[in-house]
Amino acid sequence: MEEKAKERGKEEKSFFEEKPLLDHLRELAIRLRRIIAALAISFFFYFMTGYEWINIDPLQIPFLGISISKIPIPYPSFYDSIAVQVTKFFIYHELPANTKIIIINLFDPIYASLYVSLYLALLTSLPLIIRETWAFLAPGLYEHEKKIFKLTMIPAFLLFFSGSLFAFLILIPLMFDMISFYTESLGPAVEPTISLSSFISTTFLLMGSLGLAFEMPLIMIGLTYLRIVKASTWRNYWRWGVLVSFIIAWIISPGTTGGVMETIIGLSLSSLYFLGMGISFLVEKKRES
Repeated sequence: MEEKAKERGKEEKSFFEEKPLLDHLRELAIRLRRIIAALAISFFFYFMTGYEWINIDPLQIPFLGISISKIPIPYPSFYDSIAVQVTKFFIYHELPANTKIIIINLFDPIYASLYVSLYLALLTSLPLIIRETWAFLAPGLYEHEKKIFKLTMIPAFLLFFSGSLFAFLILIPLMFDMISFYTESLGPAVEPTISLSSFISTTFLLMGSLGLAFEMPLIMIGLTYLRIVKASTWRNYWRWGVLVSFIIAWIISPGTTGGVMETIIGLSLSSLYFLGMGISFLVEKKRES
């Protein structure tokens, strides 16, 4: 017990030993420059680089039993860049066959490539952003706070990925299918179309928003672990949790499906709320035992 108390005292002492403000600002500036440089390099790579699959002699990967016969070779390209190829993939995967992409603004294709390049650059640079953020904040955190941060990194990534994948595979195709169905009901004189900029912004915004919304159970569990909110509070106010879930669904939904998408998102977030509530009880019980 005495050793733990001494360690705790050393920890608190190191925490309160503040560096000069100028040193903090210098360190922050260095880490921000690294993040900006990574974002810029990734952005221009996706915006100005294409790739082509080249046949090679079959290469066996040990222990996995996988044979590789093609590899991607990058090359400078503006017209067929990675961003352009990703845009094509989303168009062919998400849109119904009878829906056409139109160009309202002359710069819409460039805007779409810029938007996709920025999104891909953020995803690619995310590990570096997390590492630099952690390196800046870690000296001022207690050991139990560092432990929480490390334990939540992988679940946070998986929840964000699950939310984005849910939007990509289910919600976005459903939204465009319903819009196409409504358009067809107006007769052959009306043709379903969507501008390229609207399609790209709506698709990526919905994927990002739902990915963030799926972090709700992790936030609930973290608040319970830190003794800020009891697990019983989540249970007692579950009606408010469901209401907030549907409010979030109403905010992030484009609102063009007559309430269908809002209902699906609201039910999904409500399920995540109850999942977070259940795990919060387990965390609280384990902590007290």
